[in-house]
Amino acid sequence: MKNATLLVVVGRSASSVDLKPLTDPAREHNLHLSVLVLGAVPPIPLYTYEVGAFSGQSIAYDWHGEVDKTNAELDQTRLQIEEYLATQGVSADVSIVSGEAVTLPDTVARRAMACDLMVFANELRQDSDLFKGLLRVTLFQAPTGVLLNGTGKASSLQPETVFVAWKVGLPAARAIRTALPILRAAKNVTVAIFDPMTNQLRDGENPGSDVARWLSHQGCNITIMQYPSGGEPVGTVLLKRAKEAGADLIVMGAYDHSRLREEILGGTTKTLIEQQDCAVLLSH
Repeated sequence: MKNATLLVVVGRSASSVDLKPLTDPAREHNLHLSVLVLGAVPPIPLYTYEVGAFSGQSIAYDWHGEVDKTNAELDQTRLQIEEYLATQGVSADVSIVSGEAVTLPDTVARRAMACDLMVFANELRQDSDLFKGLLRVTLFQAPTGVLLNGTGKASSLQPETVFVAWKVGLPAARAIRTALPILRAAKNVTVAIFDPMTNQLRDGENPGSDVARWLSHQGCNITIMQYPSGGEPVGTVLLKRAKEAGADLIVMGAYDHSRLREEILGGTTKTLIEQQDCAVLLSH
């Protein structure tokens, strides 16, 4: 990913440990790390009293204090990260985004318009509602993919083995396009198809051969694998096969089914989002 800009989203309790795996790839490939320190402040607690001409509103006395505390913590985190990145000699900028939780995902999605890849720190998972909101909005409103579990190991951005979960459709095709620089540099790329349907209307007579030819022409070292799910959830089987292949990174299209169906019944996307053992690049 030479000369790429990564939008790295972290929370208020982030530290240099969260960014350490990104600094070596950043130096080696001239990456720019645009770090957003994210913090949700409590909503304005308005209280109404009386009615009619004598009515009024007031704000809870401790609200300002909570907001000031949050902003102070964010500023301290920003300063620590700025100092760390300066000592590492990487191209970077660090900024704070604070506000009510419902407004933060839209702000992050707008910032993603000028980057090549988003990286969400695992520390964001501490606020599950905010984490889910960020993923939901950025996957559907941002032009690039999201890398999860990417701050655990440096191999997430420099993987030797990549496992591409291929399914004919725009989400998977967009995920591959986002990951192309990574796929070209990898030693091994497995294109995996689960429960393929060998007909012209679905996966073709030789499922995966078309995307394999495309990636081979891009300079990727490709292996095609077709797997049966054997009655298990595809997400579970996918993780098993990726582990068997020694994958440093999984590339997959997100929400091939509707988000409502995924939330209620579960699905491959939900499984891949919830797991934290392997880095996964998602795009919709």
